[in-house]
Amino acid sequence: MRGPEFLDRYEGGRELAGLLRQYTHRPDTVVLALPRGGVPVAYEVAKALGVPLDVFLVRKLGAPSHEELAMGAIASGGMRIINREVVEELGISRGEIDATAEREGVELQRREVKYRDGRPPPDVRGRNVILVDDGLATGTTMRAAVAALRQQEPARIVVAVPVGAVESCEDLAEEADEVLCVRRPRPFYAVGLWYRDFAQTSDEEVRELLTLASLERQAGAEQPSAP
Repeated sequence: MRGPEFLDRYEGGRELAGLLRQYTHRPDTVVLALPRGGVPVAYEVAKALGVPLDVFLVRKLGAPSHEELAMGAIASGGMRIINREVVEELGISRGEIDATAEREGVELQRREVKYRDGRPPPDVRGRNVILVDDGLATGTTMRAAVAALRQQEPARIVVAVPVGAVESCEDLAEEADEVLCVRRPRPFYAVGLWYRDFAQTSDEEVRELLTLASLERQAGAEQPSAP
């Protein structure tokens, strides 16, 4: 196994932006980050492309007694994705799924309120949506996000990550319109192994980056055009 590919999420975002140059300054494009770890990555992407940044809320449903193992995910708008293979293998009941989904739904709603400060979710109908996270392991949460966004009828959904498991990137290509993974290492193991600094992103950092992205776009719009 090689060493970490990226210094931190910000560096991963800067490299990822290089694969997305065709969306630079496109008024029909928005970058949506999966909080919390996807936000620093997406901040760099949105900044490089000169397009708006927002968040799209998704929560993993950890399997009972195996919290790190995703038995599914929920997303903004009430979308629920279940990993039937995990559920059947571990004998997880419908009641356990519902209880976990209800608990994670409370946290999802808390984050919606905290991150948005009363702002409505972006209108993605007919727009290009670049959906960003810090990596793809099983891809369960990203699949939930793609499925939920499909209901809002965007023109195109592009899944973009600095690093992802080969199988997950390939599987998502069947659901998203395009999947971009800067690195697809084998063996993969875990997202965090490919960053030197993989410290948890805080709620405060998410809020600061969303505010900073908005202020930078406003400042850019106010700059006089060159003669």
